[in-house]
Amino acid sequence: MTDRLYLRHSTDKQTDARQKHALATLLAAGAPAYEDPATSSRILSLNRRGFKQLLDEAAVGDTIRIADAARLFRSVADIIALRPVLIRRGLHLRVESGLLSGIDLASDDPGTKMMVSVLAAVLEFQRDMISENTREGVAAAAASGKTLGRPTALTEDQAADVVTAYTEQGTAVKALARQYGTSPKTIRRVLDDAGARDVSEHQASDDQPGPAAVDGQEEPAIDPTVVIDVPGLVAEHLQDSGDEAIRRFLEGGQTIRRGQGYSVRVPAPLSVHVSMIERSSTRLMQSPAGRKAHRIHSDRVTSVRTTT
Repeated sequence: MTDRLYLRHSTDKQTDARQKHALATLLAAGAPAYEDPATSSRILSLNRRGFKQLLDEAAVGDTIRIADAARLFRSVADIIALRPVLIRRGLHLRVESGLLSGIDLASDDPGTKMMVSVLAAVLEFQRDMISENTREGVAAAAASGKTLGRPTALTEDQAADVVTAYTEQGTAVKALARQYGTSPKTIRRVLDDAGARDVSEHQASDDQPGPAAVDGQEEPAIDPTVVIDVPGLVAEHLQDSGDEAIRRFLEGGQTIRRGQGYSVRVPAPLSVHVSMIERSSTRLMQSPAGRKAHRIHSDRVTSVRTTT
């Protein structure tokens, strides 16, 4: 009988420190730990990569131990889907601290079922209240005229000057970055937001001049094979896409571990990488972790497009 530890935090700004403190004795004893970093509780536990690995490796009689119930489930729908799986596989579920520490939450009796359902409803209510308070706070800040999010690197007038210099004077991206004291990535984002670069220009070097300086010349249509590290969360979403070519290239990629997360190093035509971004964007936008993974993936593809 093995104790298996499960840890999860919701955003990339959070850590597992408090959970590891609660599970310190078991961790020191060498109990295997499974983590789902930067994973929203709105993703059902049975669909999370770390917890699925735990289930794959668990044997009958093993005990899943968590620091608190909200790390594993935070909705009635989640616990309704989870409990039958644990019961069927003969697994136990215990919280390490608090009032629930002496109860097997996977016990197949009416009393435990009722208690767990009530607990899940309370946790779901708590999560919804946090979301509602956040939305109200953002709305109040916007109504009072506060600028939300990270300050922009360039003012509106500077952004307009960048677009003019690029399109009408042929100034190169890197030259504009040096002039305004910012990065080439910021300049490219300003130009892309204004629609000042077409596909062929995306594939050009940042040292090359803008369209005004190369008028009359056409870039050759190419689709080179490039190697890009696809964030693990993006790869998981793409595995369910209907594009067979994308799945084939992902299956042929190399898994690269990065701290608590991972990525898949995929050699594929540039057009395939662009298609990955388009196919994964809608689903990834539904969670903070998904939005971050999509942004990282998009930046990597854009970087390759501008240097290939």
